[in-house]
Amino acid sequence: MANITELIELYLKEILQSSSEGSIEIQRSDLADKFSCVPSQINYVISTRFTLEKGYFVESKRGGGGYIRIQQVNLPSLEAVQRHIQQTVGEQIDQTTAEGLVYQLEEARFITIREAHLLKAAVSRDVLLLKLPLRDEIRAKLLKAMLIALLTK
Repeated sequence: MANITELIELYLKEILQSSSEGSIEIQRSDLADKFSCVPSQINYVISTRFTLEKGYFVESKRGGGGYIRIQQVNLPSLEAVQRHIQQTVGEQIDQTTAEGLVYQLEEARFITIREAHLLKAAVSRDVLLLKLPLRDEIRAKLLKAMLIALLTK
C-alpha cells in the first residue's frame, strides 16, 4: 500500500497529465480535506516531489483565495535536453540536484528506469567517498559522461 505522500503525488501527476494547459491550480486546504491530512503534508509533497530539478515549476499564493499552481516543464528535443544538462550540471553538482535531473530525464522518457537507478547509484555520496568540493566535481564529470553516452545511443 502506498503512503499518503505517494498517493498525493500520484493524484497531482494524474490531474496534471489530464490538463490540456500542462498546469493545474489547486487549493491546499481542499487537497488536505480530500486526503484527510494536514495542509503541511501537501506542502511537503509539493516541495519534495514537484521541484524544478524534477521538471516542475511551482507557484504559490497564500491567503484567503490562495492557490498552488504546478506546471510541468517539458524537454522537447534532444538538443534542448543536452543544453539543459550542460546548464544544470556545470563544473560541479550536488547529489540532490543530480538525482533531480536524472528523475526529470526519466519522467520525460529520455532514459529508462534501469538507467536512472544506475546513474543515481554511480553519483551517490555513499560511492563517491571524497571530500567536498572534489566530490561534486567528480559527480559532475561522471554524470555528464554517462548522460552523453546514454543520450547519443
